[in-house]
Amino acid sequence: MALYRPREGRMVAGVCAGLAHRFGLSVGLVRLLFVLSVILPGSQVLVYVILWLLMPNEDRASYHVA
Repeated sequence: MALYRPREGRMVAGVCAGLAHRFGLSVGLVRLLFVLSVILPGSQVLVYVILWLLMPNEDRASYHVA
């Protein structure tokens, strides 16, 4: 299963939705974990932005799947 940002179910960029679909988790759970992680010190927002830039959209990812 590929890692991509789905077109449907996005709140901001679709990173949490893409991670949830890839690992078979609830989208709500992944979003909750991200929001809770922002409270802790670290570079969570930077990682989110990097994933936003690196993860392809669902339509572009489908062209690369054989």
